[in-house]
Amino acid sequence: MRNVLFATLIAIALAGCKTTPTEDNAAPVEDKSATASQSGAATSGTTGSGVSGSSTSTGNPLRDPSNILSKRSVYFDFDSYVVRDEFKPLVEAHARYLQSNRNARMTIQGNADERGSHEYNLALGQRRADAVKRMMTLIGATDGQVETVSFGKEKPRNQGHDEVAWAENRRDDMVYAGE
Repeated sequence: MRNVLFATLIAIALAGCKTTPTEDNAAPVEDKSATASQSGAATSGTTGSGVSGSSTSTGNPLRDPSNILSKRSVYFDFDSYVVRDEFKPLVEAHARYLQSNRNARMTIQGNADERGSHEYNLALGQRRADAVKRMMTLIGATDGQVETVSFGKEKPRNQGHDEVAWAENRRDDMVYAGE
């Protein structure tokens, strides 16, 4: 009887300490088989450049500033790891590039702003990186092509301590092997 009571008290205490959902399915991800141009989705500053990996004026679509593939950051809302609609075409373009270039490899680096504990931000950065990877694998990239890592709040892009800086630091960066 004493063991049951003790186990119940521990379960109640742990449930009361819970501050964020731990379920991975909390980040909705869509399986988009259609291309961004077919769905009408676009991001500002993008062109109709293909993502098939064909040669461009610079020879490498990943380095061509007029190609969406040259953009490598996905930004998130505060305390969230849901890929925002404005970044879905970017993630889809990189997934399609990986799908058509099976030898290409990428690391998604998850980051968080300075608010929150070290452990919390490492976990949040990992959930952000995993959410983008999950979206990419649903579109066509293979699991072996995409690695994820979290830097938490350790590698800020902006050293400031205000909302502008924090917004820049809540991001995933996509880094291709060999770059």
